[in-house]
Amino acid sequence: MEMIGKVRRMKLREQLSNSEIAKRTGLSRNTVKKWLKAPGDQAPKYKRQRGFTKLSAFEGVLVQALKADSHRPKHARRSARALLSQLQAQGYRGGYSRLTDFIRAWRAQEGKAASKAYVPLSFELGEAFQFDWSEEGLLIGGVYHHMQVSHLKLCASRAFWVVAYPSQGHEMLFDAHTRSFAALGGVACRGIYDNMKTAVDKVKKGKGRIVNARFNALCSHYLFEPDFCNVASGWEKGVVEKNVQDSRRRIWIEAGTKRFGSFVELNAWLAERCRSIWAETAHPEHKQFTLAEMLDLEREHLMSMPQPFDGYVENPARVSSTCLVNVA
Repeated sequence: MEMIGKVRRMKLREQLSNSEIAKRTGLSRNTVKKWLKAPGDQAPKYKRQRGFTKLSAFEGVLVQALKADSHRPKHARRSARALLSQLQAQGYRGGYSRLTDFIRAWRAQEGKAASKAYVPLSFELGEAFQFDWSEEGLLIGGVYHHMQVSHLKLCASRAFWVVAYPSQGHEMLFDAHTRSFAALGGVACRGIYDNMKTAVDKVKKGKGRIVNARFNALCSHYLFEPDFCNVASGWEKGVVEKNVQDSRRRIWIEAGTKRFGSFVELNAWLAERCRSIWAETAHPEHKQFTLAEMLDLEREHLMSMPQPFDGYVENPARVSSTCLVNVA
């Protein structure tokens, strides 16, 4: 799904040809054409790859050669063709592409920087948004609720949108994006997230992530690229983290003095409050403009809002021999 989303963004956002997309991604033009014709929220199905290959018996020798080359000057390192010749002399009968795939994966893993660097965050108009959840408490319909509140904030204009929900399930996550994009007037190119369970199935080493299939479908539908922070690195999405803190002072203290009969009434009031804050608040970097004025400028750089994403949740079920379906 990640590659499908990337291909769709190249075609629909950057207006690249199928040939140029194939050149940049390494995919065949037929694959690019097939993926662009398919629905954007469906993951491709592939056959399971066999674990043992013709290269498996020679991986130890190959790793030793790659480690030795890593200590040599770049011009003195052996090419993949040279390594192939050496392995063939030892009995390897596999293909060249299998070898290059292994070399590429090994170098990517070994080439990760060990040290951490901190770079000040700076964003162009329409470049990115940040998303996060917060937990707030409020009386709704006479019952005290521990609510889950979504915060989606454009990084350049600092305009934001908040919506309250009873939980953080997939349905609420998808609805929060749809409402926020509609209110802000479009979709930025990139979305910055922490490693929330509704988006990331598994955190791997470095920036590696196994992204949830339904969340990937959301990204593919709205044509933005998901970007996940390093683990325990909240400062990497400091724009929205600050919004969570500011909203408690600007919104939730006042909300505590009011009475709401339902989440619908609360979210209608939150919508009015967000817009009033845009008009009242000066931009932190361009103080001559309000957030509302900066948002007007940024909207020209946002992708227009497509049809709302169908945020259903898939649950596998077994069909009996009498065509009955049991749903847990």
